[in-house]
Amino acid sequence: PDFDSSQFKLFLRDFLAAIFAGPQDKLDSSILAFDSSSKGKTKVIMVVGVNGAGKTTTIGKLATKLTAQGARVVVGACDTFRAAAVDQLAVWCERAGAHMVRAKEGANPSGVGYQALEEALSMKADYCILDTAGRLHTKGNLMDELAKSKKVLQKLDENAPHQTLLVIDAITGQNAMRQAEEFNQTLGLTGLIFTKCDGSSKAGSAIGIVKNLNVPIAYIGVGENVEDLNHFKVDEYLDSLLHITQ
Repeated sequence: PDFDSSQFKLFLRDFLAAIFAGPQDKLDSSILAFDSSSKGKTKVIMVVGVNGAGKTTTIGKLATKLTAQGARVVVGACDTFRAAAVDQLAVWCERAGAHMVRAKEGANPSGVGYQALEEALSMKADYCILDTAGRLHTKGNLMDELAKSKKVLQKLDENAPHQTLLVIDAITGQNAMRQAEEFNQTLGLTGLIFTKCDGSSKAGSAIGIVKNLNVPIAYIGVGENVEDLNHFKVDEYLDSLLHITQ
């Protein structure tokens, strides 16, 4: 049959929506909203991504959102090589009323993660969110370091981390796929967060990443304010990507 362009867009939208359906069903709702019935059961969220993707800001926003919902949040500043990132995180945590665990500059990242989880468990915090390094300043391999950090957490809670979220800069395009594959292979990602999704950049790479890795998108970041970390909604994303006006 002959398609006109609006029919083709709707056909394409259905086709793409089907790609998202399976992965998005796997998203754990506890990273989107605090469920007070599970109060005091510490959920560990490990947040990974390369430097410059917006990891620290995203964690600040997430901590703010969850504390505003009544959760007790502990944030571990495990990116110990970047003093500026740690200071930035401290400002976010102070504003949010989240408890932050930091170490001296250059301390062992996995040690900071361990300490943060230890404090979270003793405080009966609802969430322990860990900011991780996005690049190492040593000859070591970043993935090895992250795998070690994950293993260390399991000494305190064998199910930790309960969530491993990858922050991706929406503008990175093709490179994002390689990054995502590598992080997923090492850590087993449970969710994605796309940042800088405003104006020209619509995170077109999202479709390929979700399809290849079978990992859902939790949030998209669209600006600097706390409110700018939005729950990812497939319908809205596809309408915007395909310029469909409802």
